[in-house]
Amino acid sequence: MVERTLTVRVERIRRETPEILSFELAHPWGRELPGFEPGAHIDVRMPGGFSRQYSLARAPDAQDRGRYLIGVKREAASRGGSASMHERVREGDLLPISAPRNTFPVHADGRRHLLLAGGIGMTPLLAMAQALARRGADFELCVFARSREHLAFADALAAPDLAPQVRVHFDDSAAPEKIDLAAMLQTHEAGMHLYMCGPAGFMSAVRKAAAHWPEDAVHAEYFAAPGESSVPAGRAFSLRLTQRGFTVPVAADQSAVDALHDFGIDVPVSCEQGLCGTCVVPAQGEGAEHRDFCLTGAERRHKVALCCSRARERELVIHL
Repeated sequence: MVERTLTVRVERIRRETPEILSFELAHPWGRELPGFEPGAHIDVRMPGGFSRQYSLARAPDAQDRGRYLIGVKREAASRGGSASMHERVREGDLLPISAPRNTFPVHADGRRHLLLAGGIGMTPLLAMAQALARRGADFELCVFARSREHLAFADALAAPDLAPQVRVHFDDSAAPEKIDLAAMLQTHEAGMHLYMCGPAGFMSAVRKAAAHWPEDAVHAEYFAAPGESSVPAGRAFSLRLTQRGFTVPVAADQSAVDALHDFGIDVPVSCEQGLCGTCVVPAQGEGAEHRDFCLTGAERRHKVALCCSRARERELVIHL
């Protein structure tokens, strides 16, 4: 289960807003990068030893030979990641990244798709919207930003094939563009899917407005774990590994991932908050106490995120 690492060259850095830079990444030798589906993200390892997850902000296109586009907001309370990208990364630099992973896919069987983006949360939803537009699907992309000055990827949003399906809401009182979340989400019809990504306050507001929607019709990608962090604390339990035929004990103050690593079993892990889905594995039954923010209700019936989730009782059975 060793994770694949790629090396890319920073082809172009562009200022999107006062706080957001976009980075176009390409293969150093001009080869194509691995394909992906809209909603995917990559881990970027940057100067200073930091590693952060960034959504791919452009749908795959044969014309760009598989180049990746990401957007990075410079956070005032940065723990080092966004500061490193903004201050230390330059065009021409080489960066290690992971292969794309997708825990936030478009549901192909959906009849209508409603994409709600708050600020830099636009990145995965922009790629989704581009792919849906090419497919001729029924969708709407709603972008919430502080002001026109803070609207990232404005050129992409104004593209002829996308612009008719885009609505923009500006918080700035001087801007007339406003979207009423409660009115927009008042009615759910069969086949409708809601996708959202943005800061904590935005996500909370959308979830409140869509509280009456079916759980499996609402899909979210978080920047950080909402509320209190999911610290791996609780009762001790055991992991039964069906493919290996033995059991691994997990201490009360230990995560399942750490317990497996202590036994020499490699499980890829990245965010360690249950956001990115890197450590998700198949599980048996409903024995998991789920603490993640990446799995849907349906997925939780047969999957578990090992970095943060625990057993409901004494044992959790996983297919590993």
